[in-house]
Amino acid sequence: MPIAPSPSPRLRGFAPHARADARVLILGSMPGARSLQAQRYYAHPQNRFWPFMGELVGAAPSLPYGERLLRLATAGIALWDVLASCERDGSLDSAIRDEGAQANDFVAFFDAHRRIRRVLFNGAKAESSFRRRVLPGLADAGRLTLVRLPSTSPANASQRGDAKLAAWRDALSDAGVDVGARQD
Repeated sequence: MPIAPSPSPRLRGFAPHARADARVLILGSMPGARSLQAQRYYAHPQNRFWPFMGELVGAAPSLPYGERLLRLATAGIALWDVLASCERDGSLDSAIRDEGAQANDFVAFFDAHRRIRRVLFNGAKAESSFRRRVLPGLADAGRLTLVRLPSTSPANASQRGDAKLAAWRDALSDAGVDVGARQD
C-alpha cells in the first residue's frame, strides 16, 4: 500500500498595506517562507522588489521596513497578495496547491480603495490566481487595468534585471506614480 504524502503546511498571508488614497495595487501570489518568517513583504534578500522600489520611489532596502512601506503609500502604491491562505512546500509559486487555496477579500478591499484603477501583478502566478479566483466575483472589474510584470523573485531568472526594472518603471509610470521620486 503506497504511503500518502504528508500534507503541506497551511500558510496564511499578510494584511494589505494600503492607504485609502492608493491609486495602484501591487499583488504577489503568497509570501515566501522568508517573508512569512520575517512577517514582511519581499523579505528574501535576493528578491529584487525592494531594490526596484528603491530605484523607482525611494523605498530602498537599506531603509527600515516601516519607512519603505510609508514611501510606497506616499507614492500611491498599495501592496498585498492574491491568496489569503494556501498549502505550499517551500517558497516557489509552482509549489502552491491550487485546490484549497483561498483568495483575499477583494470585494471589500476595492470598495474601501475606490481610487485604485491599476493592478500590477508580480509574476504569472499572481495574475492567474487573480483572474481565476477574484475577477469573476468583482462587479466593477471593468474599471481596473490589469498588468502582469516580470516576477522580482530570485527564482525568475528568465529576464535580465535591467529589463525587469524597465518593465516595472513603465508600469508604475503608466499608473501615474512619480518614478523619479527617489529619496535615498
